[in-house]
Amino acid sequence: MKLLWKPLALGLAACLATLPSWAQQANDKPLRIVVPFAPGGAQDVIARYLGAKLTDKLGTPVIIDNKAGAGGIVAADAVAKATDGATVLLATGGAVTIAPHLQAKLPYDPVHELVPVALVADTPMTLSVRAESPYKTIADVLRDAKARPGQVTYASTGNGTVSHLTGALLAQASGVSLLHVPYRGAAPALTDLLGGQVATIVTSVASIEPMVASGKARVLGTFSRAALPSMGTAPTVGEATGLAGMEVPVWVGVMAPARMPAGGIDKLSAALVEVCNLPETKQRFAQLGAVNTCGNAAALGKVVTEDSQRWAKVIKQGGIKVD
Repeated sequence: MKLLWKPLALGLAACLATLPSWAQQANDKPLRIVVPFAPGGAQDVIARYLGAKLTDKLGTPVIIDNKAGAGGIVAADAVAKATDGATVLLATGGAVTIAPHLQAKLPYDPVHELVPVALVADTPMTLSVRAESPYKTIADVLRDAKARPGQVTYASTGNGTVSHLTGALLAQASGVSLLHVPYRGAAPALTDLLGGQVATIVTSVASIEPMVASGKARVLGTFSRAALPSMGTAPTVGEATGLAGMEVPVWVGVMAPARMPAGGIDKLSAALVEVCNLPETKQRFAQLGAVNTCGNAAALGKVVTEDSQRWAKVIKQGGIKVD
């Protein structure tokens, strides 16, 4: 019997090794990536790129499911409650590290119901002005804000967004009072910036880059750890001001329901990090105004914790509320 069992066991192991790794963990179900934004935006494009690569790596179809609404809360709630073992979230700070400090009650618990899988990208924010602006540096903006408290405006993509909070962070750290003007997205905010209705804007590289390329806007600084080649000679905000804590990762990662089997999470994490490290991924993300920041579950967990602490402090200090 022992002589018969050994070749049978080896044969079984060989058969199992040929099965798609994700299928073994998720009962042959396709992987579903829930995206908290409408189709067409940078995060949606990132998700679809990752989905195509993961299809090859995992040997199973990947479905992109767009669930926009409530600043990502709708999508995060759907994933937190998923029980199929094959649904994950393309996560950003809005529903994970910001909403808990702005909403009295969420339909999900981002700390206990969602777990990190992998860190994939950073979509850096900028402080920018229209081309004709008298502000040539961030120092010019802050100097004017000190001379005219509450009168120098900055546009954001909406109340309680990372755009809004990043502007508030700069104001608090530099000890000035800036007038926040919220818009419903980057497009109307940029329209008013170019029209002179607002003095500055805090928005992503992806949003401002076309305006910079056409000569309509200038970037005064980036809220990134290092200067971005795509932004020309623009310094980081930390370099320009000498202030600490101006590196604000506007992270994009993948999170899963806490009930998802650990084996499936580990395999997905490894596949995502492998895809993220591809040279073509760096090139593709750069086209979207994003930086690939490959990291495993622990790396994403660290970013989430630091991000949550940052925004909790900014929101409390600024007495920031949403309608």
